[in-house]
Amino acid sequence: MEIRPARMGDIPAMAELINHHAERGRMLHRSPAYLYERVRNFCICRMDGCVAGCCALEPVWTDLGELKSLAVREDLQGQGIGTSLIERSLEAGRSIDIKRVFCLTREPRFFENLGFSGLERNKLPHKVWSDCVNCPVKDNCDEVALLLDL
Repeated sequence: MEIRPARMGDIPAMAELINHHAERGRMLHRSPAYLYERVRNFCICRMDGCVAGCCALEPVWTDLGELKSLAVREDLQGQGIGTSLIERSLEAGRSIDIKRVFCLTREPRFFENLGFSGLERNKLPHKVWSDCVNCPVKDNCDEVALLLDL
């Protein structure tokens, strides 16, 4: 297993992986254009020459970042890939002085096991909700907001 920063050549596989999960209602769709524009925010896991997972840490405000687009191939889940991707993303966040990281998720237990704790959604900056415009469940959102102090 290799965890490394994403590269331009990884984008097609990342888009396929993310959108596979999005089609099942687990996350938002991400276009290749979106991913190319934000490639520096992503890290990937490669196994056997293929992209096995990806995750982004997007700076939001002075010392705040958001974990986004955490996706792991279904046949490889449960092997620590998601945890490794988050750890690498948090490391990258620390290197640019991000002090707090939040995520919006339907899988809160996974993130709580990594030290994240509950957060009132209205405590997040308004900018966070820009993705909600494109979300098919925006009016009935069931995601949980969680925060981790670095």
